[in-house]
Amino acid sequence: MTLTVALIAPGSMGAAVGRYLRDHGLDVCTTLAGRSVATRERAAAAGLREVEQEQLGEADILLSIVPPSEALPLAQELAPLLGRMKKTVYVDCNAIAPATVEQVGQTLTDAGCAFVDAAIFGTPPSPERTCPSFYASGEHAARFAQLNDYGLPVKVLEAPIGAASGLKMSYAGITKGLTGLIAAMVQAAERSGSGQALRDELKCSQPMLYEWANEKLPDMYPKAYRWVAEMEEIAAFAQKDRPSEALYLAMAQLYWRLAENRAAGAGNDVAELEKWLAR
Repeated sequence: MTLTVALIAPGSMGAAVGRYLRDHGLDVCTTLAGRSVATRERAAAAGLREVEQEQLGEADILLSIVPPSEALPLAQELAPLLGRMKKTVYVDCNAIAPATVEQVGQTLTDAGCAFVDAAIFGTPPSPERTCPSFYASGEHAARFAQLNDYGLPVKVLEAPIGAASGLKMSYAGITKGLTGLIAAMVQAAERSGSGQALRDELKCSQPMLYEWANEKLPDMYPKAYRWVAEMEEIAAFAQKDRPSEALYLAMAQLYWRLAENRAAGAGNDVAELEKWLAR
């Protein structure tokens, strides 16, 4: 019997994952009520089947792939339905702190719905790129791991709810934190008149960081607005009143400012990075 996977929502990652699963033989559905024209177009291009919200409870697996701020409200909205149907395992794949994912999980399990904590590592799948890896934890992780049979790389952690999201926070804190740190120092160097010297020295003595900067900075611009909430979740993961909490709250502000500059088409922050990259 073919598994049915419900996917919310068909953003850039969600739609790509949905297409990948559909291309590997699964029935993939989504709800589009109240969604934008762009979201509807992505869902149609991915071949996702549109259903009413009440039909989500008929799915074997539901993947939640939404911005961090929407993870808990979505679970709260769907918990009564999924708990009543008692068929679906709800898999939270969002970039949220363990404390947040525990709230999501508690909301669903209290309603009688099976829950899995999951984390995505990698970029949206496409014909040119392989599928990202999914890590999963919690007692129902094996149900999600059935998707390995359909080409989705699911790695089960023998650990409780919170382990997969904690892994995601640690990894993103390093990778996206490094990109933010480079952006901050490139801006400072440009303002001080030492931008060219910094570029030359990185190329000479830190070639890996030089390549990281050239690849990751331009790639970051359109994602900066999404990374704000993720940095805030990482700050919560780092725990209150620790220096690392303040570090990632500041990183959230850095990404917020870059996103605002880009959206407005004005401001010095993005321009400084572009100038440095063009040297």
